Amino acid sequence: MSRYHHDPNPFDEDEVNPFSNGATAPGSKTRTPPLGPEPSGFGHDATVDIPLDTMNDPKKKEKELAAWEADLKRREKDIKRREDAVAKAGVPADDKNWPPFFPIIHHDIANEIPVHAQRLQYLAFASWLGIVLCLVFNVIAVLVNWIRGGGVKIFLLASIYALSGIPMSYVLWYRPLYRAMRTDSALKFGWFFLFYLVHIGFCIFAAIAPPIVFHGKSLTGILPAIDVISDHLLVGIFYLVGFGLFCLESLLSLWVLQKIYMYFRGHK
Repeated sequence: MSRYHHDPNPFDEDEVNPFSNGATAPGSKTRTPPLGPEPSGFGHDATVDIPLDTMNDPKKKEKELAAWEADLKRREKDIKRREDAVAKAGVPADDKNWPPFFPIIHHDIANEIPVHAQRLQYLAFASWLGIVLCLVFNVIAVLVNWIRGGGVKIFLLASIYALSGIPMSYVLWYRPLYRAMRTDSALKFGWFFLFYLVHIGFCIFAAIAPPIVFHGKSLTGILPAIDVISDHLLVGIFYLVGFGLFCLESLLSLWVLQKIYMYFRGHK
């Protein structure tokens, strides 16, 4: 039985002195193994990769805005430098170049309007050409009515509308928009919005042409068209075409107003 007296008890726990700095106590049976090196990545000098997309978004947007502003300033300086160079050469800055066959206005969207705004400027230019077409065709339709016995008064009024409306529309709202797009001027944008609303109101009024303010048959609206088509079918057809043109111009103008307003809000 004595040979079993010194057998180790499997249920005995190893005694470990936590203050022995790894040294084995005299009566201890085992030694605590030293700890291995800390896994790389968990030391004091470890770096943690954190995605910074969300943190960089505001800075990225700010950099984009700064780049856009710098590009705009560069364009303004370039335009100013060209204007100064032209002025020193004794040539007017806004030289007339449109229409090509008989230049009466200065118009150069491709070279003077920023690329991101050129499409809107072309739409506005189409709107201005639309009112020119409406007023010119209005003169033609009223001339046909005059030939058919409608009287010379309505023809003179239609001519006045065209001769005054075409240059006024250019001076009051198209040219301010052109310069606003070129220089990003809030004042010129406001001037455009004010008179473009007047332009839209006139187009809607002309499409109806009630016999108030303007002489009833001097505008090719729907009411004069209904009135004259029973007497002269040809005159009625001309008036209906004029009514359609004023309707299209009204819709186009409303669309252009919405687009330019969204553009203005997006840059202010």
